[in-house]
Amino acid sequence: MSFSVIIPARFGSTRFPGKPLADLAGKPMVQHVYERACQSEADRVIIATDDPRIADAASAFGAEVCMTRGDHPSGTDRLQEVVSNIGFYADDIVVNVQGDEPLIPPRLINQVAHNLRAFPQASISTLSEPIQDMASLLNPNVVKVVGNKEGMALYFSRAPIAFPRDQFAAAQASGKLPGGFNWQRHIGIYGYRVKLLNDFVQWPPAPLEETECLEQLRAMWNGAQVHVAEADEQMPAGVDTPEDLERIRQLLASVIQS
Repeated sequence: MSFSVIIPARFGSTRFPGKPLADLAGKPMVQHVYERACQSEADRVIIATDDPRIADAASAFGAEVCMTRGDHPSGTDRLQEVVSNIGFYADDIVVNVQGDEPLIPPRLINQVAHNLRAFPQASISTLSEPIQDMASLLNPNVVKVVGNKEGMALYFSRAPIAFPRDQFAAAQASGKLPGGFNWQRHIGIYGYRVKLLNDFVQWPPAPLEETECLEQLRAMWNGAQVHVAEADEQMPAGVDTPEDLERIRQLLASVIQS
């Protein structure tokens, strides 16, 4: 099947300025992401950036680069500028792979693209993985998702959903997850139909989106369907901080040494 990957890469991260160019095993981190994306079935892999330093580095390792504005309010707006500048068709599929996911499995990139093609009623596809502990279920930085029997998302939240009314107090006291439900953590990889991206930038922020600080709720507020499936492979943690980068450096070093 035909799809493209777009990798947004900003230099001005609040917590980690210059993150895409941070050295990881002798390469800028964004190069690792690009090479992983190139191992997927994508026909085209594009790095989208607003910074000439990232553009120069990406061009040096052979990537296609699309320069974007620096004032986008969200990553989704940046993607839409790319598909508009390049001239993608409304029914084309693009997969958004974050520039701070240097260990992303190519299989997951393929999965979201295939799922979006397989479910024509959906405008967005994404993935999830099981939540294994009470701390994660209660952590507002772990986004939870619930779906219907056809795999369409019903809601995304930072709160514990679903909420087991009759079991939760006892579960909190024990520190163990209640039985009887498969809680899912949302994984932030998305497949989009280009028409959805074009519509998205025309919609004002939705009340639910602003309350939860979750962009995907704007699409759902406006009636778009989001397909969610459990990931075929575990998604390694990305890089948010310099400490995360050091952890991945050590992991790659151990792999190389073995």
